[in-house]
Amino acid sequence: MIDRLVYRIYESRLLRKVKNGSIPEHIAIIMDGNRRFARKMGLEPHQGHFFGSKKAEEVLEWCWELGVRMLTLYAFSTENFRRSEREKQNIFVLLEKELRRILNDRRTYEREMKVRVVGRRELLPDNLLKTIEEVENATKRHGRHFLNIAIAYGGRQEILDAVRKILHKVKAGKLRPESIDRKVFEEHLYGDGKYSQVDLVIRTGGEQRLSNFLPWQTANSVAYFCDVYWPEFRKIDLLRAIRAWQYRKRQEGV
Repeated sequence: MIDRLVYRIYESRLLRKVKNGSIPEHIAIIMDGNRRFARKMGLEPHQGHFFGSKKAEEVLEWCWELGVRMLTLYAFSTENFRRSEREKQNIFVLLEKELRRILNDRRTYEREMKVRVVGRRELLPDNLLKTIEEVENATKRHGRHFLNIAIAYGGRQEILDAVRKILHKVKAGKLRPESIDRKVFEEHLYGDGKYSQVDLVIRTGGEQRLSNFLPWQTANSVAYFCDVYWPEFRKIDLLRAIRAWQYRKRQEGV
């Protein structure tokens, strides 16, 4: 009881301090530790992903409340295709359910949240693709908040795919080589240039690497690593990450 009270007081003070500073426009999160959380709790791996999806829903609310405009979540990498068929299918079913929830959630429309899935869609099952298209079509005119979900995503592959698109346009005479600049390149990334700059990237689970996640977009971002498994991620962890970003910006004189 006392510990809970102390936690609430600390969270309230930290929240006030963070709100008094600038808030990052775009936060990207590597949601690591679902399977290790499941093992710790004596559960099956897919149950860890279930708890992870619920945490993502919670963190989304925290971000919107703080004034973050864009959130990119690393849900499934191209390397994850090496996992067992059972685990992959469980993840795809869970992703479809979560996208359906977003599609039918009134808050999606009240907050004008645009949803975009970034990654190699051709690798995904048809029923998941259908749901992705429905969510994107339903929210395509929204422009106040942005949620990007990286599924079947690999950062180096994204860059290669962007280069191929540009080369095809050059070959077809639709683009002159001398007109290729940063803006043109970013327009050919999976998010069509809409998520080209990440302010803060957070990774849970204790690993201190970005694992091929948004290498172009995170070139100048602040990276924050925390030891907690993703399903155990708390609001104070998010606030501490933003506080670290604010401190870095003050050091840089921004």
